[in-house]
Amino acid sequence: MKDLRIVFMGTPDFAVATLKTLVENHYNIVGVITAPDKPAGRGRKLNESAVKKYAVSQNLKLLQPTNLKSEDFLSELKALNANLQIVVAFRMLPKVVWQMPEFGTFNLHASLLPNYRGAAPINWAIINGETQTGVSTFFIDEKIDTGNMILQQGINIDPKENAGSLHDKLMDIGSKLVLKTVALIEKGNVETVPQKESEDIKTAYKLNKDNCKIDWEKSIDTIHNHIRGLSPYPAAWCVMRNGNEDYDIKIYSAEKEISNHNLEIGTIVHSKSELKVAVSEGYIIIKDLKLPGKRNMDVKSFLNGFTFEENAKML
Repeated sequence: MKDLRIVFMGTPDFAVATLKTLVENHYNIVGVITAPDKPAGRGRKLNESAVKKYAVSQNLKLLQPTNLKSEDFLSELKALNANLQIVVAFRMLPKVVWQMPEFGTFNLHASLLPNYRGAAPINWAIINGETQTGVSTFFIDEKIDTGNMILQQGINIDPKENAGSLHDKLMDIGSKLVLKTVALIEKGNVETVPQKESEDIKTAYKLNKDNCKIDWEKSIDTIHNHIRGLSPYPAAWCVMRNGNEDYDIKIYSAEKEISNHNLEIGTIVHSKSELKVAVSEGYIIIKDLKLPGKRNMDVKSFLNGFTFEENAKML
């Protein structure tokens, strides 16, 4: 058995589940690396990462470097004398960092690699209408999410799943997969396989305002998957034109209604309790949405206080 000294690197809640699992299984975590505190909200109060909060609660040694290549950070990291580094939802590491430990540096990624390499694998799997995704562990190399695979585990995507619920499932199975990976390294039983490269590998592009915008001309399934895949964060959005006013609205949940109609794409149909948008094969029924400067609300609350002009439409 190898005597492991582990440095853990991660930032959001997704990473906390894995760190917690390692701590609860009595692994020796000699250091935790996370993002620097960031000003957030109106008061610009410094916001600590989820990983930092957990590490502090467990009295773990914590480093928050701004520059991963700085001499100060590298000497602090070396001084921890780790022989294994584990990365979950962190940033790209320079070679000098990932090459440092004797048993290497491995990463947990929330997709079945080689598909959905990149920043937003959970979102894109749903946006693209996949019925299965999963988690993978692999040793880090020079490129993003391309290193030799250690373990994978698949999971079915429920047709009503959104990115939030899938995130929580993958967070749970991911932490267990890391535990299995560490056990293999500990026993010296790791066997890796290179990722298969091909022309049709799907990418998990970084989400931005452009690729989060709803295109009402697309198929009903494409629009529905787009809304699910971006909920609850960062949320699909569109422009709602009402009379002479345009509103950027976010849509958090919706349902499909397959039916024939002669309405122009984007036309809004509403009653006291229902709001739907005409699309090519029927309607998208909006369930939860958010107006600029307001909290998100269910559609009944929204309809209660909003007056539609005659030619209201989604753009």
